[in-house]
Amino acid sequence: MAEVRLGERLVGDGHPCFVLAEIGINHNGDVEFAKKLVDVACLAGCEAVKFQKRTIDVVYTPEELAKPRESPFGETNGDLKRGLEFGQAEYSRIDEYCRSKPIIWAASGWDEASVDFIDQFHPPFYKIASASLTDEALLRHTRAKGRPVILSTGMSRTEQIDHAVDVLGTDDLILLHCCSTYPANYVELNLRAIITLRERYGVPVGYSGHETGLPSSVAAAALGACIVERHITTDRAMWGSDHAASLEPNGIIRLVRDIRLVEAALGDGEIGMAPSEVPVLEKLRRVGR
Repeated sequence: MAEVRLGERLVGDGHPCFVLAEIGINHNGDVEFAKKLVDVACLAGCEAVKFQKRTIDVVYTPEELAKPRESPFGETNGDLKRGLEFGQAEYSRIDEYCRSKPIIWAASGWDEASVDFIDQFHPPFYKIASASLTDEALLRHTRAKGRPVILSTGMSRTEQIDHAVDVLGTDDLILLHCCSTYPANYVELNLRAIITLRERYGVPVGYSGHETGLPSSVAAAALGACIVERHITTDRAMWGSDHAASLEPNGIIRLVRDIRLVEAALGDGEIGMAPSEVPVLEKLRRVGR
């Protein structure tokens, strides 16, 4: 199985699960709050944080932007989308802040101009959202940057994933199994698809979770997910579209802890006696020591 380098870390079979904290737009338009979420990810032991970048008038139609939607930024959906979008000043501060911390950062660009914008910061990888899996022009534009690509596969059919992989190629490619419901229902997570994707494409496969709990994300790591991505927040009751499907600080801390415990528990599969079993053997086994 191939391995991919993300920053200083190799990702793939034989390497620890890479935990990616999705900040996305949970910063609510406040760069200081974004920095607090970076701190949460660092405290938990995550390897990376990820943001989202959009050119609003390209990604959304005028009709969508004109829809009524109350927020701290105004009365329309467009007011909200523009209020949540960081620009040069904000991302420069984020870049400086992350470089001072033991964590790397990247972003998912939802259009070509956004990919170009993020590229000035020399991200260690690009993420392509499930919603963009069928955007062939965006796939080609992102791949042309020459950086590793992580592609989420939510709400996609096999033939659509086939085409996306054909466009991107399998070099430096990681797929993330995903159910694109916020929050996702446990009965629809279909974690065994992680194995299916690995066997079909021969690339490292991870998991992007939008469920409210931890067990399924830990189970994904046990099934061999090379990356586990979860949204983070400080309060799931905050206003905003993604907070309800996010993990609060205690949640992401427990997730990283549990993934590391499961990795340790999996072992190498060889049958034999653990050192701690020797005194128990001597005490309890009467025949055939």
